[in-house]
Amino acid sequence: MTTHSPHDVLAGRDPADLSREELATLGMKLDDVEIQHTADRWPVPGTRAERRAERQVATWFAITALTGLAFLAVFMFWPWEYESPGSDRHLVYLLYTPLLGLTLGLSVFALGMGVFAYAKRFLPEETAVQRRHDGPSPDLDRRTIAAQFVQAGTTSGIGRRRLITRTAGLGAAVMGLGVGVFALGGFVKNPWKGGDKAALWTTPWAPVNGEKVFLRRDTGDPHDVSLVRPEDLDAGAMETVFPFRESDREDEEALVNALRGSDTPVMLIRLRPGTPTVQRKGFENFNYGDYWAFSKICTHLGCPTSLFEQRSNRILCPCHQSQFDAAHYAKPIFGPAARALPQLPLDVDEEGYFIAKGDFGEPVGPGFWERKS
Repeated sequence: MTTHSPHDVLAGRDPADLSREELATLGMKLDDVEIQHTADRWPVPGTRAERRAERQVATWFAITALTGLAFLAVFMFWPWEYESPGSDRHLVYLLYTPLLGLTLGLSVFALGMGVFAYAKRFLPEETAVQRRHDGPSPDLDRRTIAAQFVQAGTTSGIGRRRLITRTAGLGAAVMGLGVGVFALGGFVKNPWKGGDKAALWTTPWAPVNGEKVFLRRDTGDPHDVSLVRPEDLDAGAMETVFPFRESDREDEEALVNALRGSDTPVMLIRLRPGTPTVQRKGFENFNYGDYWAFSKICTHLGCPTSLFEQRSNRILCPCHQSQFDAAHYAKPIFGPAARALPQLPLDVDEEGYFIAKGDFGEPVGPGFWERKS
């Protein structure tokens, strides 16, 4: 196998003194690349066929920009809040996520097709043969590779194809803006908007005008209200419960929202009699005897902590295997979660039904920038 030494090819010249064309040629020699055939796609510039091909490539990049703008419009202005199946806007709500996927997917697809079409129609036809070798020095390799890339762009005529460069830049910029907005848009929310009633600080368990908030089951029918009593749970049992107010009984939207809200599910746990427990400071009266209620939303990444191990009193999150000790105020004891599950204060009313004495003692779910626990 024949290889070229950098010193032999340079013949004593400094790489910094070489032109871009010379560096590109040098890089091929160092890599033992031999050009067998090369031909310009458009040997006669400015023909109607060339301009037509340029417009076709530019069309793909224009589609990239338009679908990127459509993605931004859907993300920022399309109704995204939950609408119940009986609502006139339920279909509009259901289309939100598919439209996000469709517009972003079309934008990425069009950008790829534009790049593919440009390479097929404008990059010179070339056949090259390369021998395998260990490669040149890293510094010289960087110089020659960069020169080869620039040389490829020069020979393709990209510099004089303003329509393509402008539409490609516009399409890539709009798509990049859309991806950036999608990634960061959900984080742009003021936790203090609304004061003490801000959405990030309160949940539907919070009392309103002194009205009782009962613990109910989800039977599959929002109008079938099944309230929970202490005798409904055996020792060591767990049940998922949701908030219910009598004023919401005929309000289908309120009933559905209470069952589907991201911060409403609660694990109602009855520990076995005699189980040693540790109460959290400031939350000493939140339990009702052997009954404890914790948010079902994991404090790691918001997954549902849907498993309860009766013998060890452990609450388990199946997503990333975080574990919490229900007898130790749901303190994390294993896995990535670093905060205890928020606890709901419990009581029983005069008719023997479980009620919430108030909202959770801290915000539900993963921490955000002003959460103290």
